Amino acid sequence: MQIGLRRAVSRRAVMSTALLLAAGMSAAVPGVAAAADPVPTTVTVNARAGLATVPDTALGVNDAIWDAELGTTAVSDLLGAAGAQMIRYPGGSYADIYHWRDHTAPGGYVAPNTDFDTFMGSVRRIHAQPMIIANYGTGTAEEAADWVRYANVTKGYGAKYWTIGNENYGNGHYGSAWEADNHADKSPRAYAEGVVAFAAAMKAVDPTIKIGAVLTTPGNWPDGLVGSGDAGTWNQVVLSVAGPSIDFVDLHWYPGGGTAAESLGKTDQIDDIMYLTRQQLARYAGAGAARIKVSFTELNVGVGQNTQPGALFLADAYSSLLDNGVFTVQWWNVHNGIGTVSTVAGQTDYGDFGLLSSGGCQTGGTVCEPAMNTPFAPYHALSLMKSFIRPGDQLVRAGTGDPLLSAHAARRPNGDLAVLLVNKDPDNARAVSLQYAGYSPAAAAPTVISFRNGDTGLSTAATGTAAAQTLAPYSLTLLVLHPSSPVTGAPGAPGQPTTTAIGATTATIAWPAAPAGGSPIAKYEVHRQNGTTSEQLGETPGTSLQVANLNPGTRYTVNVITRDTAGRLSWSSPPLTFTTTSPATSTCTVRFTDVNDWGNGYVGNIDITNTGTYPINGWTLTFTWPTTWQTVNGSWNGNWTQTGRDVKITNIDTNGALAASGGATSTGFVGGYNGPNVLPTAFRLNGTVCTVAA
Repeated sequence: MQIGLRRAVSRRAVMSTALLLAAGMSAAVPGVAAAADPVPTTVTVNARAGLATVPDTALGVNDAIWDAELGTTAVSDLLGAAGAQMIRYPGGSYADIYHWRDHTAPGGYVAPNTDFDTFMGSVRRIHAQPMIIANYGTGTAEEAADWVRYANVTKGYGAKYWTIGNENYGNGHYGSAWEADNHADKSPRAYAEGVVAFAAAMKAVDPTIKIGAVLTTPGNWPDGLVGSGDAGTWNQVVLSVAGPSIDFVDLHWYPGGGTAAESLGKTDQIDDIMYLTRQQLARYAGAGAARIKVSFTELNVGVGQNTQPGALFLADAYSSLLDNGVFTVQWWNVHNGIGTVSTVAGQTDYGDFGLLSSGGCQTGGTVCEPAMNTPFAPYHALSLMKSFIRPGDQLVRAGTGDPLLSAHAARRPNGDLAVLLVNKDPDNARAVSLQYAGYSPAAAAPTVISFRNGDTGLSTAATGTAAAQTLAPYSLTLLVLHPSSPVTGAPGAPGQPTTTAIGATTATIAWPAAPAGGSPIAKYEVHRQNGTTSEQLGETPGTSLQVANLNPGTRYTVNVITRDTAGRLSWSSPPLTFTTTSPATSTCTVRFTDVNDWGNGYVGNIDITNTGTYPINGWTLTFTWPTTWQTVNGSWNGNWTQTGRDVKITNIDTNGALAASGGATSTGFVGGYNGPNVLPTAFRLNGTVCTVAA
């Protein structure tokens, strides 16, 4: 097994190298040793700001054919107890060398008793669903179709989700090569055409299956790169060709980070990762792209993989991705093996990407892991996630102003509310004051489930209040709250809103009608999510509304809520996110171009045109970066300054005069980013909002 484990760890190292380019204090949670901050941190939970609904495939893990424990009852029982709902097979890059018929992986190690039927036995034992990776790298569409036939026709397993390959952008086309690929053409177009062929052959056997294609994660290598001879980036080409043939896309995320604090902070990037992913789907995948779902089938933290940072990252990342509508999030891996041993926050970290110990030792036996299948910290975080979210729950907006404290919440059909708090401070406890919008918790002490640094399991107690808690350093804390009084007869929530028209300052939003409850429906209210605050944009008795007074080039997320004649409110609709356009007409036009991208930086160009009837003598162009991790690292043909996220450019002596009705100039820069690179869409020239040219 160690042969396979070392290979998997080595691949992670390659990837990491690439990625580099209310109330007073409540009773303390048992075990809190450090003093809490004297001023409580406010946590706001807005039950009216609805996010995604939790699917029955949300909590996932990876399993691998080099893991001799794959099909054992002991491991199945552990995964079942932790709430695993989806298990991926046959294991990362091994998928592109694995041949299911004879259970071989030329060039790799295959452990005994890890064949497909054994895997399916373990999956079915815990009532999970499989996700199968078809061998694109060294296999064929016919081989994959035969696998579907065996799984779903011969054996009746009902395996629904099938991904074509694994990290196929790592086949050497962009330089780094870790993924097997026997095709002479390793371009994204060749892969996309392969996906189309695989999908056709596999769905000819079972039309009900869902096919996934591999994409790069925005902000992670090789996102942004255009290979020699390619018409665009990997994602652009793959979606343009294979979009009509797929049902979901498959992303991986190893955010790296030199320290645990840096790694844990990367979860702040998830909203923008998902925004760009959906933007790419809408732009490139063709008609009906909204049907294409998103999966994250591998992720792990950069530091402290099997200690508390791994646990905190798992809970925070899973929650944030599910907030954004990902249908499954899958930890790498069940077992992986010992790596570089270190001490993280007082605990021994074995550099092991597994949820469970492999029981191995370093060369020479100097350091050994705990006994085989001993749960590591991320396993307990997965177990806590099982208590946090259930299929059918609606995730709702929660947040804090503390960069070391994350908050997530889920509303349950029975009226309960679950609030997950992640204290990323390794040294200090946090006193928190919780405030609620759209929800009134009962006065009784809530059920509190916690996982603290160094714990070997979850702790459960009824402690504190719904308004005040104390969080141990480096801890996960889950509150399960009951409503102060049951709500009966409330109307149903509206269906998924859509936009029928988007302008610079207006947007028309439509939604399916909601079912009435105990009283007739009086109206629908459209609310904007402004952080954890809901801002009502308008209301109507109908099922569409034009909202006005919006800002050009700005991203908005809205929900629709039903109100009946008795004043009762529904749950919120699913969220709708859209970005307003620039003005159709203006006295200036700006074109922003990413000219040459290398994965964590690029050469950019801005063309400025005076389309007004008066000449301009001296100009200032301003815009705001959408994220905090975007920078100007050099510039020319303009005086560039950046303050926070705000950028200001003024003319130089030779380009300050712009003639009326077409006078133009350009300025360039070197941009840097260490996360998803969301480009700006709103520019002002001497204070006037410009039209943005494509």
